[in-house]
Amino acid sequence: MAVVKATNYHVNLLARLLRAEAVGEGKLGMLHVGAVTVNRARVDCSDFEGLRTLPQVINQPTAYEALQHGTFYKRARESEKRLARRVINGERRWPAKYSLWYFRPPADCPATWYDQPLVGRYKLHCFYEPTADECSEVYSTW
Repeated sequence: MAVVKATNYHVNLLARLLRAEAVGEGKLGMLHVGAVTVNRARVDCSDFEGLRTLPQVINQPTAYEALQHGTFYKRARESEKRLARRVINGERRWPAKYSLWYFRPPADCPATWYDQPLVGRYKLHCFYEPTADECSEVYSTW
């Protein structure tokens, strides 16, 4: 059962994002990016207030480097669509399980990113969770 509303268009959009942001990180890396994106659509706090759909989250200005740098793919492959459906249906794993932010630094992960604590790294991406005071919604069960 989906944890966010998603049409076929939403699945395709998310699949394109997964590929553009994390294809080099493999399937698990793409699932992590997807989990962060779905987390953002499920909460109404921090930088994500008022964003309720996947297109709103994905098209948020400056949110994803792939959109800023023109590396967003025009078509989604079936393998990425399957991964997108998995996260839309609630699959999420550490370190992205409760994360609302990730980025790929040129070196080690900073201890904080925009005042959010580092929770872990997967390959080249660092993941950051909000504090419960800032955004307890992300810690709710699906």
